[in-house]
Amino acid sequence: MGDVAKPGGYGQSARPPKIKNKSAAAVQITAEQLIREAYERQGSVQKAPRQKVLDGEELSDYQMRRRREFEEGVRKNRSNIAEWLRYASWEESQNEVHRARSIYERAMDVDSRSQTVYIKYAEMEMKNKNTNLARNLYDRAVTVLPRVSQFWYRYTYMEELLGNIDGAREIFNRWMQWEPEADAWSAFIKFERRYGETDHARAVFERFVFVHPESKTWLKWAKFEEDLGETDRVRDIFGRAIDRLGEAFMDQHIFISFAKFEVRMKEVERARAIYKYALERLPKAKSQALYNQYTLFEKQYGDREEIEDVVANKRRMQYQAALKHDARDYDTWIDYVKLEESVAGNIERTRDVYEQAIAEYPRVTDKRLWRRYIYLWLYYALFEETAAKDVERARQVYVACVELIPHKQFTFAKLWLQYAWFEIRQGDVGAARRALGQALGMCPKDKLFRGYIELELELREFDRVRTLYSKYVEFNPTNCATWVEFAKLEAALGEDERCRALFELAVEQPTLDMPEVLWKAYIDFEYDQGDYDKTRELYERLLSLTDHVKVWISLARFELAVAADSESRVAAARAVYERAYSRLKELRLTEERLALLESWRDVEVSEPQQGSVAAVEKKMPRRVRKRRRLDDGSLEEYFDYVFPDDEEQGARFKLLAKAHMWKQKASESAATEQVGENSDDNEEDGE
Repeated sequence: MGDVAKPGGYGQSARPPKIKNKSAAAVQITAEQLIREAYERQGSVQKAPRQKVLDGEELSDYQMRRRREFEEGVRKNRSNIAEWLRYASWEESQNEVHRARSIYERAMDVDSRSQTVYIKYAEMEMKNKNTNLARNLYDRAVTVLPRVSQFWYRYTYMEELLGNIDGAREIFNRWMQWEPEADAWSAFIKFERRYGETDHARAVFERFVFVHPESKTWLKWAKFEEDLGETDRVRDIFGRAIDRLGEAFMDQHIFISFAKFEVRMKEVERARAIYKYALERLPKAKSQALYNQYTLFEKQYGDREEIEDVVANKRRMQYQAALKHDARDYDTWIDYVKLEESVAGNIERTRDVYEQAIAEYPRVTDKRLWRRYIYLWLYYALFEETAAKDVERARQVYVACVELIPHKQFTFAKLWLQYAWFEIRQGDVGAARRALGQALGMCPKDKLFRGYIELELELREFDRVRTLYSKYVEFNPTNCATWVEFAKLEAALGEDERCRALFELAVEQPTLDMPEVLWKAYIDFEYDQGDYDKTRELYERLLSLTDHVKVWISLARFELAVAADSESRVAAARAVYERAYSRLKELRLTEERLALLESWRDVEVSEPQQGSVAAVEKKMPRRVRKRRRLDDGSLEEYFDYVFPDDEEQGARFKLLAKAHMWKQKASESAATEQVGENSDDNEEDGE
C-alpha cells in the first residue's frame, strides 16, 4: 500500500514528495501578493463592547471584577513589575490612593531595587499633594539606591520647588558624600549660584576639584571666579591646578586657558611666559594645540624675532617627528641642521644636532646609501669653519670623516677636494697636497685627478701639473679628454713639440673612449700651427681608420679653406668629394652618401662654375617607398634612396647577366648536338 498522505504533502515516511515537473509555473506569485492576500482574507478583530456604569452597584461589580483580574495576573507572574504598575495605576485612576499605595508597597516587597516603582510611587504622592510621604519615599530610595542620580535630582528638585532651600542643600551635601559624577557637582554649584551663595559655591568647588582633579574641573572653577571678577583668585586657581596635576597628568588646555586669561587682562608678557613655561615642560605629543595657540599669540602680539622663533620651533618639531620615524632620513637631517644654522647665536645647539646626525651612519657599505650621508660631514665642516670660526674643530671633522669612509670599497672625491681647499684657505699648501696625495694613493679616480690639477693650476705650479697629468694618463689612458687637456697645457706653455708628441702618443693607444675628439683636437692644433701638409697627413691617417662622412666633409672644407686661389680651392674640394663618394658608394652607405652630396652641392652653389651644380644634382637620389618583411611575418613600409648611378650599374649588370645566360644556353645546345653526332657514328661502325 502506498503511504497515507499527511497535511503538507508529506507521507508516513516523513520525506518530502518527489517533484515531477520542475519547470517554472505559468503564473508567478510574488511575496508581496501573498502578504496582500493574507491581509485581505484575515477576519475582523472583535472588540470588546464599551461598558457604561450607571449606578454604584455596577461600579462595585466592575471594580471587583478588575481587581480579581489584576490579582490573578500578579499571582501568576509575581516578578512582572509592569503588571504591578498597571494595577497601581488603575487603582489610582479609581481614586483609591490608599489601595494604590498598598499595591506599590507590595511591589517593592517583590523588587526593592526597581527604580520605576520608586519613581511612579513618588509621582503619585506628589500628584495627590502628599509631600511628607513623597519626601519619605525619596529618602528611602536614596538610602537603598544611593548611586542612582535620578532619585537625588528628583529629591532636590522637589525640595527646591517646595521652597525648602536649606533642605535641598542638605540633600546635596548628603549626595556629595557619595562622590558622584561631575554633573552632580555642577548641579550643586548651579543651585548655590541661583540663590547667590557665592561662598557656598566656592566651597563646593574646593570639594569638586579634590574628588575630580581633571583639567576641565579646574577650568570651570577658574571661569566661575573670572565671571565674579576675582582676578587674583583665578591666578591662584591656575597655579594650584598646575601644582596639583603635576607634569605627569598636566593638560595643555590648562596653560592655554591661563594664557588667554592673561591676554584678556592685558598681561601679554605674563601670557608669553606661561606659553614658554608650558612648551618647555610638556612633551611634544601632548602640546600640539598649545603650540598652535602660541603661534597665533606671537603673530598677534610678538615682534619679528619672536615670530621667527615660533616658526623655527614648529619646523623643529616636525623634523624631530620625522626623524623619530626614520633616523637615517638624511635629507631631513640636512634640513634640520640648516634650520638650526639659520637661528642666530645657536652654535652649541647646531653642533649638537650635527653630532646626532653624523652618528646615524649607514650600516652597510653601499655607496648609494652613503651619498647623502656624506653631505652632513661636509656641511658640518663648513659650519665649524665659517659660522663657529673654529678652524681646528673643522679640521678634526674632516679627519674623522676620512677615517669613517671605507675607502677600499668606495670614496668621495668631493670630500678630499673640500678638505684640500680648506687647508689652502688656512694657508697650509703642504697639508692640502698631502691630503690629495693620500686620496690618490688610497683610491684614485678621475675627479680627484682633475681637482688636484685644478688646484695646482691655480697655484701656477706647472711642473706639478705635468706630473699629475702623467699619472692621470697612466691611470686612465683611454680618457681622451685628459690627453687633450694635457696637450693644450703644453701648447699654452709654448711647448709645441711636447704637445705634438702627446697627441702622437694618444692616437696610438689601442682603446679610446672618444677618439673623434682626440683626432679633432690634433688636427685643429696642426691647423692653428699653419702646417697644412701635416694636417692633410692627419686627415689621411684618420681616413685609413674610419670612413665616417663627417671626416670626408671636414677634409673637403679644409681643402676649400687652405688653397691659394678660388679655382684650385674648388678643384681640391671636388676631388675630395669624388673620392668620398666613390668610397661610400663602395661601402653601400646610403644616408652617408646623401649627406655628402648635400654638402657637396652647398659648396658648388657657393662657388658656382659652369655645369658643376648640375653634375652634383644628377647624382642626387630619389626617395622611394619600399616594403620589407619582419621576423613575425608582417610587412613594414619604409623610405629608401635610389641613386641614379646605382640604377645604371644595375641595368648594366642585368644586360651582362642576360648575355651570360644566352652564352651558357648556347654552349649547352652545342654540347647536346655533339653528343648526338657521336652516337650516330657509333651505330654506323657497329653495322
